[in-house]
Amino acid sequence: MAVLGFIGVGRMGGPMASRLLDAGHQLCIYDVSAEVTKPFAARGATIAGSPAEVASQAEIVLVSLPTPDIVRSVALGGNAGIINGTRIRMLVDLSTTGPGVANEVAGQLAEKRIGWVDAPVSGGVTGAKAGTLAVMVSCPKPAFGEIEPVLKTFGKIFFTGEKPGLAQSAKLANNLLAATAMVATSEALAMGVKAGLDPKVLLDIINASSGRNSATQDKFPRSILPRTFDFGFTTGLSYKDVRLCIEEAEAMGVPMVVGGAVREMLAITRATFGADSDFTHIAKLLEDWAGVEFRG
Repeated sequence: MAVLGFIGVGRMGGPMASRLLDAGHQLCIYDVSAEVTKPFAARGATIAGSPAEVASQAEIVLVSLPTPDIVRSVALGGNAGIINGTRIRMLVDLSTTGPGVANEVAGQLAEKRIGWVDAPVSGGVTGAKAGTLAVMVSCPKPAFGEIEPVLKTFGKIFFTGEKPGLAQSAKLANNLLAATAMVATSEALAMGVKAGLDPKVLLDIINASSGRNSATQDKFPRSILPRTFDFGFTTGLSYKDVRLCIEEAEAMGVPMVVGGAVREMLAITRATFGADSDFTHIAKLLEDWAGVEFRG
């Protein structure tokens, strides 16, 4: 197999890169943290000194990075940017950047005849490890045919169209709903527990009824009732995704009344517990406000 490039092997990128190695791919890797690249070096991956070096060794480079600004910098920034690689012909963005940055970067890469593939993923660290992510893809059809076998390593693929940014819009819509479910469920549980209901019984009722959602079915049983608050997605990243969603919606003339409230709740959670806190701390915030505890 040809060498693949992979930039960003942190909480999400690390498990995805590991799955590529498991599938027999050769990897050239770069990350700003030398520590996280050590396990990959031990497995035979080449460790590069810059994004441009990765793009000089691999024709296809995948990136999994935390913010739009970092994606822009890694792709286009200075001599070390991917755009200055000598071998790359396709960049696959697994990050959540929003359609604005996707269009900007895709346009500048096209000037160097480098193709762009939007491929944001959803499913958290657990899904990344298990290969059960939802992979949303937008790119030209020929590029999709080439990259599809690689992306199948990560989970189920959903092709959204050929326009840059379409997959990013799908991802932002999904993450808005995920955050909304966390906020609304936390409020509902706080009311129920304050009234005297057992939180586990209330969740069982909701999950057998019309109110069930991703928070009641997964996040509360896994990370909140056991008091671990370790779902694997940070408050800072959730806030970034919801903020991006609202900004893109407003630019299109789509009102985001509920989305605005969710953004404020995430802003308060971030200010209270820190950007690196798990976003399930939204529930902890509601516990503190209501004077209750969601304990299984």
